[in-house]
Amino acid sequence: MSSFETLSEQACFGGVQGFYRHDSVVCAGPMRFAVYQPPQAVQGRRPVLYYLAGLTCTEETATIKAGAQRFAAQYGMVLVMPDTSPRDTGIEGATGDWEFGEGAGFYVDATQAPYAARFRMYSYVVEELPALVARHFPVDPSRSSIFGHSMGGHGALTIALRHPDRYRSVSAFAPIVAPSQVPWGRKALPRYLGEDREAWANYDACELVRRQTFPGTILVDQGEADKFLEGQLKPELFDQACAEAGQALLLRRHPGYDHSYWFISTFIEDHLHHHALALGLV
Repeated sequence: MSSFETLSEQACFGGVQGFYRHDSVVCAGPMRFAVYQPPQAVQGRRPVLYYLAGLTCTEETATIKAGAQRFAAQYGMVLVMPDTSPRDTGIEGATGDWEFGEGAGFYVDATQAPYAARFRMYSYVVEELPALVARHFPVDPSRSSIFGHSMGGHGALTIALRHPDRYRSVSAFAPIVAPSQVPWGRKALPRYLGEDREAWANYDACELVRRQTFPGTILVDQGEADKFLEGQLKPELFDQACAEAGQALLLRRHPGYDHSYWFISTFIEDHLHHHALALGLV
């Protein structure tokens, strides 16, 4: 069993916001994550919502900036917010570029040396972290949902589309929906996965939705003042792919909003309500 350490815990909206560290087998080193336990958790296991953060972020980013705890306390859901990659890997080339490596794991299982040994965030989020959370926290794994922002929105969409039986709902803020077609993905995917385009497609929401739709409606919010909108995000590609696949999608565009957590904190209540409905909390 992996070692597990409590770094800090604070009272928050009647529940507990904590930060934790454990030795990850999947990522071959220490990993950090945050968990919010709502006040209802003292009475028994609760539904769980996973949040995947974006480029440069850590387990602290959304935990501190998004304002999700207030609504998680109202609905009685546990929030789990992992780091975006392993840290202090010692791998040459894994630091110094905010678009790749540490802080930019892209939620893939790398197959290329030297990254394959440590950068396995897909298996970490899908398998190891949920098992760890179920051991140490009062969660009901049969009632799980997932969402994220930017690179984390990419992660949430691809993970949910590959495991539609595991998550009750999925949503995203400003996700990278077509990494195979944009600079962020074209920089990261070859280095993690090699030049096999089929391997890339396994982590591309536009490609995946054409193979396997998700039950229920996918919620996506996108700010129209987002500086990455045209070059990196291209939500119209996912809109088109969902239409072709028959996937229910609610894509909301918001004039004046950018890529920041001011945008996320504005609409976080809508996302938690979306997941609370699917988790049977409303």
